[in-house]
Amino acid sequence: MKKMQTTLALLLAAAACAGAQAQSTSSTSTASANYGLGNSYVGVSGGRSDFSLNQGTGAFASDKRDTSYGINVGTFFDSNFGAEVGYTQFGSINRGGGRTRAEGINLSAVGRVPLSTSFNLLGKLGTTYGRTQVSSLPGSGITSGNQSGFGLSLGLGAEYVFTPNASVLLQHELHDLRFAGGRRDHVGNTSIGLRYRF
Repeated sequence: MKKMQTTLALLLAAAACAGAQAQSTSSTSTASANYGLGNSYVGVSGGRSDFSLNQGTGAFASDKRDTSYGINVGTFFDSNFGAEVGYTQFGSINRGGGRTRAEGINLSAVGRVPLSTSFNLLGKLGTTYGRTQVSSLPGSGITSGNQSGFGLSLGLGAEYVFTPNASVLLQHELHDLRFAGGRRDHVGNTSIGLRYRF
């Protein structure tokens, strides 16, 4: 978590420097320069979630990963900074003789560092309102119940722009979610998605 926070801070600092340089670059010369005031987008993604949770005790079947999917919308206020809101369904896993499920709505500030006319690095910092459901068997050491609430979220990604309006994005995110029993744990999500700008 500390490594990701440090990397994100460096990415956002680099974006600030790149933003100053981008002011002197013609917006018609590169595909990535299409990010600007009023440049909004919608995206869809699919991937794998990673539940870094206590697996309890006993000989119960358990796993940590499931298929995830999400949708998001956002806008860039200038060439390097913007905001995004999205929904992610993290899926569910076997745990403690039952199932653990999670989903969340995320609001993030987004930073962008262009590496070339087609490649961008992206960083996200924000909050996720998560909802979790845990079912388990007695003796598993895992508390059953539902929880919801806000937690920190971080993300890093790489974007390939293949037309002025479309791009593909690979990213990894960490979401701090509440679970039954008063626990807070990180759920990771690695995904690949398509983004359309308008």
